[in-house]
Amino acid sequence: MAQNTSPPGAAEMAAAKTLTTKVLAIGSWTAKATPDKRPPIMPSEARDTMRLMLAGKIDQWFAKIDGSGAVFLMNVTTPAEAHALLEKLPLGKADMMTFELIPVGPLWPLGLLLGEPAK
Repeated sequence: MAQNTSPPGAAEMAAAKTLTTKVLAIGSWTAKATPDKRPPIMPSEARDTMRLMLAGKIDQWFAKIDGSGAVFLMNVTTPAEAHALLEKLPLGKADMMTFELIPVGPLWPLGLLLGEPAK
């Protein structure tokens, strides 16, 4: 019988490394989003963003403190899905905001804690 020589938690860590559970979307204004062009579009942007939140696609949303854009923690499993949703928002359609999309998942190094403590 073969003996398992993998360290405790190795299987869990390997699985967690490949699992995307959310996408962090970091938005930035484009050159087209001049201060005079933003106010008219913002009410529809806010409504459509709220619809995504109520549909469960946006988990959390934030404004960047410096006013340079928004940050969303999205309940999607691929950057492509996040991109498709964000491009349908009014600011996306108007090419006034772009997003850096970062897939995130479980904090896999915590698997190191699954082993039994030394006695």
